[in-house]
Amino acid sequence: MLFILTLIVGSVGAQATVRINTASGGYLVCVNSKTKVVTNPGTSTCPKGNKKLVLGAQGVAGANGLTGAAGLPGKDGAAGKDGKTLWNGVKDPESTWGAPGDMFINSVTKTLFGPKNLDGSWPAGVSMVGPPGAAGVAGPAGPSGPQGPGGGSGPAGATGATGATGATGASGVAAPIVTGANCIGTKCTYKIGDTGPGGGIIFFVDYNDQYPGFNYLEAAPQSCEAQTTWSSDTTHSLLAVNGWAARAVGSGQANTTAMLANGATSYVGDTSGAAKYSDALASGVPEGCVTSKDDWFLGSLGEMKLMYDNLLGVGGFVENFYWSSTEGGTGIAWTQYFDGGYQYSRSKFLTYYVRPVRAF
Repeated sequence: MLFILTLIVGSVGAQATVRINTASGGYLVCVNSKTKVVTNPGTSTCPKGNKKLVLGAQGVAGANGLTGAAGLPGKDGAAGKDGKTLWNGVKDPESTWGAPGDMFINSVTKTLFGPKNLDGSWPAGVSMVGPPGAAGVAGPAGPSGPQGPGGGSGPAGATGATGATGATGASGVAAPIVTGANCIGTKCTYKIGDTGPGGGIIFFVDYNDQYPGFNYLEAAPQSCEAQTTWSSDTTHSLLAVNGWAARAVGSGQANTTAMLANGATSYVGDTSGAAKYSDALASGVPEGCVTSKDDWFLGSLGEMKLMYDNLLGVGGFVENFYWSSTEGGTGIAWTQYFDGGYQYSRSKFLTYYVRPVRAF
């Protein structure tokens, strides 16, 4: 093959012209098989006994060859010149810092120095902070934040001028006035809790004149309190002190009078009964009782309820049952409980407390 190519090159080199005479654009030459002489026939065919050879025609692209092995690394190049450095610190640079051409920033004052001079000095710094710009347009108000903690109290303000006197209010109801022996010196009116004319405690004031015949109710002094049965007879009932009317405020005196006037043995001569005890109450009776009055009676159920309600915490009462003059039936009578404020009917022969009442 090398021999043929040599002939071809020699032949072509000897030709004055070579014509393109193939459809693919190549150069057709004919090689004589015997003499090895190369000719250009000027046609697309070669004479008999010659081999056909096309030069310059483009063949089909071949497949990519394998990647060759990596070559050996080259030698390192020569080191370049040192670059310039940007330094920073919290004060202005000193002459011993940096090299010529370096820059320096004072991070506190925001001043830039450099580039450093060849003689080692630093040029004057230039502020990196520009002048204040013009105020911008105010933005819209943001939403209100949460309320902060309360501050301390401020100093007291000056006292304002005294206002005008208001109109006089309506007069309250005056306490009823008593006369004579029911006055204590010049004191002839009382309020709940006052010491009464009999040395006891006032527990009701009739401000609205509801009850004819009296204005005040007074509980006997603590020294005149006793314990006794309501009656020793539990087989009879007294209708005059039994029922709704006998419970009312203002009925105690009438109840006691009816009990004492009744002919039944359960009342007349019953020295241990609560009504008998109340009616007999006077100074020294019982022993130790201190009072200046002798018109005491056994209070009705309504009167004993007022005594409990209006004298809570005062008067030396015991947290127990107190007899009233209101009967509940043949064998029972009503009591006021001086603890929870309830009212109970109890057997007449039981021993409970008695605190007599007077009205004036």
